[in-house]
Formats: sequence, structure tokens, C-alpha cells
Amino acid sequence: MAKQAPLIDFTLLKRIIRLADPYRLVFYGSMVLSVVLAVLSIGRPLLVIYTVDQHIAPPNFHPEGLKQMALYMLLLLVVEALLRYTFNYTTAWLGQNIVKDMRLRVYSHILNSRLKYFDLTPIGTSTTRTITDIEAINDTFSEGLISIVADILTIVTVTLAMFYTNWKVAIASIAVLPALLWVTRWFQEGVKKSFQDERTQIGRMNAFLQEHITGMRIIQIFNAEERERKKFDAINQSLRDANIRGIWYYSLFFPAVEVCLAVAIGLMVWIGSGEILQGSVFNQNPLDVKGVGIISGFLLLINMLFRPLRFIADKVNVIQRGLVASERVFKLLDKDERIANNGTHSPQKLEGKIAFENVWFAYNENNWVLKDVSFQLNAGETLAIVGATGSGKTSTISVLGRFYETQKGAVKIDGVNIEDYELSALRCRMSVVLQDVFLFAGSVFENITLRNKNISKETVVAAAKMVGAHEFISKLPGGYEYEVMERGATLSMGQRQLISFVRALVYNPDILILDEATSSIDSESEALIQRAIEKLVDGRTSIVIAHRLSTIRHAHKIMVLDKGELKEYGTHEELLSKNGYYKKLYDMQLLKQREAA
Repeated sequence: MAKQAPLIDFTLLKRIIRLADPYRLVFYGSMVLSVVLAVLSIGRPLLVIYTVDQHIAPPNFHPEGLKQMALYMLLLLVVEALLRYTFNYTTAWLGQNIVKDMRLRVYSHILNSRLKYFDLTPIGTSTTRTITDIEAINDTFSEGLISIVADILTIVTVTLAMFYTNWKVAIASIAVLPALLWVTRWFQEGVKKSFQDERTQIGRMNAFLQEHITGMRIIQIFNAEERERKKFDAINQSLRDANIRGIWYYSLFFPAVEVCLAVAIGLMVWIGSGEILQGSVFNQNPLDVKGVGIISGFLLLINMLFRPLRFIADKVNVIQRGLVASERVFKLLDKDERIANNGTHSPQKLEGKIAFENVWFAYNENNWVLKDVSFQLNAGETLAIVGATGSGKTSTISVLGRFYETQKGAVKIDGVNIEDYELSALRCRMSVVLQDVFLFAGSVFENITLRNKNISKETVVAAAKMVGAHEFISKLPGGYEYEVMERGATLSMGQRQLISFVRALVYNPDILILDEATSSIDSESEALIQRAIEKLVDGRTSIVIAHRLSTIRHAHKIMVLDKGELKEYGTHEELLSKNGYYKKLYDMQLLKQREAA
């Protein structure tokens, strides 16, 4: 028979508890409060028993003593209420601070992850890990772990108080506990599975929504709304089913607890009444009461016993939910997705000499994208890379900035292997302009500076004038403070591209990379952007990827790639004279231009 998996993974739970190390005083203080509250919780029932038998039940009616006991009970309630408030506040405060720390830790991990992680992981999945899953870890502290400790202590103290008061009535009161424990175990096992399924479905839904909302334009262009609605409906139904399974377990568990409570009260009244009639109740008790208060006192004690028992299973499920979520979060954090940053070379400026020496690169295993690529580019020169789709153009610039790691060979800048550079020192001397310009929600100024406070407004304006973007920016409502919608939806493609050029220029890079910066714009905008490119590359080492060969004929060097292999390398005139790959590409584009004319 297979060994049953434990309901709670204590190894994982210990790791969660270690998250509270920076706040250990608050954590231990909460534990102490839970002990104090557990002890105080039995005070009221014992006072009730004593008050009824010593100051209310005939012939012991004592009005003055009753007032005094009422004051004691009021004082006890006030103290307990204040301590309960402190306990609830500190546990919630602890959980929220742990959430803050964990979110920062996860986001920092994602920020520093290599691009391969984003290639393989849906954005919605990362969003779920950073927000929803970490919130479940908060619940583990504020509503689960410490509360369970408090509840267990309450159960122990109440049980001891019941046996101290009368062992026969106590046994009758807790006779239903084995049945309740069996129901609780069944409930926890079922809900744990539903929670795991629920987390999986939430991750699927977040990933689906993020991807399809981002690609809504394509969905509507191709009239795919109904198909995508059906896909979402299927995911939504799976999430609903997971939630309903959890609700089903809850709907059975709580009535079962109420039945057990009713049976316990019935047994207590039966046995307690018999004890009173026999005149044997509390004869040995130091309080010297005669037993009339046993019914009311044990009613309070039983309710105090069953209240944590009723909710402890739910709190265990809160811990299980937190464990499921934390396992996902820790799995993300445990994966070393970062580019190794062991280099120490950190120059203030690069000359810009680039050399690829027998470079092999693959995104996956041995599916080589670059195959034994070697070339040299002198400082201040412009290299144009051309080739068909999938030839390895973008991969070449990706490995130059160490956004991906090469498997073989070496990439050197100024004679130093890029792996020997401190990563931020390497990248801060480069600027990349991509074909798909991404603008964040915020002002034009913020999108240019990326909120770098070291870049002044004057620097931005000067750079915008240099690349020809100042005129259109000035005409926007608010100028440089114009609020750009997400992804720059309110700006044209050419305007977004010009803003990306200004962004590249204000960082004053030593190496500039342009990845098909003119491929998605019209001919009129291309002329403007081509002039901006000439300003950008002037005096800098530049690598330009272009599908329009007419835009790169003045490059110092042109490299032709085909299926990851370097086929030709030289000037425009040299490559034309070879009558090879470049000549064929050039003639094909020339023919298309003539046909279009």
C-alpha cells in the first residue's frame, strides 16, 4: 500500500517561517501573545461556574459578590480584547511585510533573469507568482500558522480546564472528537487537491488573458473573437469547477462540525445533570461549589473548544494554500535564470572594437542559430547585417549584449571577452533600438529617460532636436509631459521609433545597435528616420540590421548571414563584385522596387 503523503510539507513550512527572520521579535511576540490568550480564554467559563454556584444559585445568592464578579469579568474581557487586537494587528503586519519583501525579491529575480526565461514563461505566469501566489503566503502568517498555534493552545487549555472541573462531564463533552478528527482529515485531503487545481487554473487564466488582451488587435482583425471566447470559457469553467469542488467540501464539513457540537452539548447536559442530581459534582474542587453552574460553564467551554476545532481545519487549508503557492514561488527563485555576472572589468568608456571569434550559439540544445561566426569591426565603424528571416541577425546582437550566452567561441569588445566585463558596465555603454518599439504608460520624457534622474530635460531636448523628434513632440498636448498610453498606442509607428532613437541617444552609448528600425514604417517616415540614424551612428561603433539594402549601402562593412553561417563580409562595392549572396539579395530588392514603380 502506497504511503500517504503528509497533509503539510514541514520542510517547505520551515522555509516559509524563515521568511520572518527579519521580523523575529514580532514573530516571537505573536507566539507569546497566543500563549497568553489561550490561558486567558478559560478565565470567563471558570468565573461563570464560580459566580453561578457561589453568588447566584440558592442558597448562595450574594448581590454584592455578584457585582464584584461582574467587574472581574469585565476587566478580563477588556484585557483579552486589547490583547486580541494586538495579536491580530501584529500577525497581519508581519504577513504584509513578508509579502512586501517577497514581492520585491521575486520581481528583482525576474528583472535579472536572462531573456530565455521570458521566451519560455508566459507573462501571466510571472504575474501570478508575483501577486496572487505571494498573497497566499501572507495568509499563511496572518490567518494560518500563528492562528493555528493559538487555536491548539486554546484547545489544550480548555480541555485541561474541563477535566479539572469534572472529568466525567469532560469525557462526555469530547466523546465526539474522534469522529470530528476523521471528518477534518477527509476535509483537508479533499480541499488540498482542489486548492492545487485552483492555483493551476488561475495561472492558466492569467497567462491567457495577458496574451490575448495584448494581441487583441490580431484577434479582431482575423475575426477570431468567438473562437477565443470559447477557449476562455473552457479555462473559466475549469477554474469554476476547481472552486466548486472546494466549496463542496466546505458545505459538508461545517454542518458535520455543527452536528458534532450538538451531540457534545447533549452528552454534556445528560451527564452533567446526572452528576448534579447525585450531588457529587465538584466535591473535591478547591472552589467548593455545589455544581449548579456546571451546565452554563461547560456550555461556554464546549463552544470555546469547538470554535477553534471548527476553523482549525480551514486554517490548515490556508497553510496548504500558502504551501502550494510558496512552492511555485520558491521554484521560481531556486532556478538560476540570471546571466552569470562574475566579470570585474568596468571601464568608463568603450573604444568600440568588436570581434566575434568562432562563435556558436543555440537557444535550445544543439539547434545552432549561429555557426562558427567570426568577424572584426573597428572602433567607430558601422556594420550592416543582412540575410533572410531566421539567418541569425538578431541573435548576433543578442549575444553581443550578453542577453543570451554563447555555447562556443568568444565575443570580445576592445580585446576583452564580454564575460570579463561587469554586466551593468557593459550594457550601460550600449544602446539598442528594436523594430518593435515598446513605450510604457507615462510621459514622453519618462519614456525617453526611463526615469533616470541623471538625465536632464535639456539633454533630452537636445537629443530630440538632433534626431528630428523635437518638432512633433512639441506639438503634442503637454509636449514632453504628454502621457503616452500603454505601448504608445496614441502615437504613430514613426513617432514611436523617433522616441526610441532619442532614448538611445540620451544615454550617449559607445556602441549603438539598430534592429530593423525602419522595417515597419512608410517611405516618408523612413527618410526622416534615416537622417536620424545618420546622426546616431556618427562617431560610434554601430551595428545595423536592415531588410532594405538601400539604407545600408554606406556602411563601412556588410555581413551576410544565411542559416546561421557567415557567407560574405566586406563593403557594398566589394560584395556586389563577388556576385554572391549579397548580389542576389540586392538584385531581388531592386527588381521589386522597379515592379512597384
